[in-house]
Amino acid sequence: METTNPNKTNVQKKFYPATERGHVNFGWLDSHHSFSFGHWYHPEKTNFGALRVLNDDIVEPSMGFGTHPHQNMEIVSIPLFGELAHKDSTGTNGIIKTGDVQIMSAGSGIQHSEFNHSSEKKVNFLQIWILPKVANIQPRYDQKSFHEAGRLNRFQTVVSPIDEEAVWINQDAYFSLATLEPGKTLSYKVHAPNQGIYVFLIQGKLSTEGTILERRDALGIWGADEYSFQAEVKSEFLVIEIPMK
Repeated sequence: METTNPNKTNVQKKFYPATERGHVNFGWLDSHHSFSFGHWYHPEKTNFGALRVLNDDIVEPSMGFGTHPHQNMEIVSIPLFGELAHKDSTGTNGIIKTGDVQIMSAGSGIQHSEFNHSSEKKVNFLQIWILPKVANIQPRYDQKSFHEAGRLNRFQTVVSPIDEEAVWINQDAYFSLATLEPGKTLSYKVHAPNQGIYVFLIQGKLSTEGTILERRDALGIWGADEYSFQAEVKSEFLVIEIPMK
């Protein structure tokens, strides 16, 4: 459902309740899909602008995704807890954990695998796919660590095509994490016209542009150059800014 904010007449919103996400459980993998994916097909939820996939994956100890191919997609992984092992055809072999952000540009074609690095504990990570700006680039991989203190009551940019402190992405897309204390307010300004934001609430309770979000709810917003957020309780959230066309 799209609505108009009376205080910003050009603002459009689309609410994505956590309860309406797709859900699959294969035993080794328990996954919630914000957009149409794999065994869960939903023709009205194929994308939001250049955002194509946001999967909330929980993988059992020592289990994971075997080697499989990707092409022309920017794939971002953000661990929420646990450790994830990654291996791909570029020769990369690494581990990401809470505080890390990983990106893989599939470009002209890449093979990779992902497994829970622990034999005892589960891993929970966000798997996010962004449509690329330029097709068929040489496949690439990058990961960086970000201190959680750097996002307290402010936005911490972790993915960007221009910020050298963030991991680089082949798209005019920006990922920002924030932890907002109760009663605190934060504003986000988009980088260019025709950009929208997709707000994913990891945990807490958040008010933005007249909509209340609770754990794992999301909101797509576009039509203005700045948006505000207020935390009802301590809240952790991700803002993904992407081209809408």
